[in-house]
Amino acid sequence: MAKEVSYKAEEAGKRLDVFLVTYQPELSRSHIQKLIDQGAVLVDGQVRKANYKLRGGETVSLVIPEAEPVSVEPENIPLDVLYEDKDIIVINKPRGMVVHPAAGVHTGTLVNALLYHCHDLSGINGEIRPGIVHRLDKDTSGVLVCAKNDVAHLDLAEQISTKTAHRVYRAIVHGNIKEEAGIIKGDIGRHPTDRKKMAIVRENGKPAVTHFKVLERFGEYTLVECRLETGRTHQIRVHMTSIGHPLVNDPKYGPKKSSPFAIKGQALHSLSLTLNHPVTKEEMTFTAPLPQDMEKILTGLRNKMAKIK
Repeated sequence: MAKEVSYKAEEAGKRLDVFLVTYQPELSRSHIQKLIDQGAVLVDGQVRKANYKLRGGETVSLVIPEAEPVSVEPENIPLDVLYEDKDIIVINKPRGMVVHPAAGVHTGTLVNALLYHCHDLSGINGEIRPGIVHRLDKDTSGVLVCAKNDVAHLDLAEQISTKTAHRVYRAIVHGNIKEEAGIIKGDIGRHPTDRKKMAIVRENGKPAVTHFKVLERFGEYTLVECRLETGRTHQIRVHMTSIGHPLVNDPKYGPKKSSPFAIKGQALHSLSLTLNHPVTKEEMTFTAPLPQDMEKILTGLRNKMAKIK
């Protein structure tokens, strides 16, 4: 059953979402904004936007939906656990593993594995994504944190939303990047003609910022470090392609010619994640070493460069 609560707005001039955070501290501001967008919040019986300024004296009512029971089956799938306590679990996700069930994919996902391993994941995201705070593409490997209760889930989601959690990636891209470092900015949204792809768009996109730094050059290829300010779908893949340096073996955004490297999916790895523990507030950094397939590519490129020199 959903829970409905009402409060009297005593102060004038306060934003609606900020007002509700005061009375519902277990809900993040971004989560409250989603509820407002869904029409779950009324001011004197009327739907208002998150930035609505209260006049004072109104009645603000909020319907908090209850998480639906999980219908995903637990599966005994081995996990590379980097860290675990009663609040969070940090995984080194392998390339090829889907994070959560979706159309056509109902088994073999990280959620299936987590349900078997943990038994007590958060339910904020509803039926098919328990515990999932953020995600990695199927063929992107590396560090991913999951929540084991709703308090941890909301806190971690807020950290990612407000950019207080920091993510660092390694990518091998096509071409020799001239700059030593740079910042790529461009709103990301659905591709105008291919709905399975994302693109930098002028309208209806979400702001996205990627910082990159060159680590090694191999003539036709470059190893880069990418740091995300935002976490849009396919962000690194879209941004690096936009500057003429798509990721090696990227099936959506890379060159159509066959790849000379034995790697399934794009050469992208979530190397590290820094966050504040949702309960203890301790700053923690988790790191996952480069997978063997990317190390093998780099070894081959280094050997080739050594012969040229």
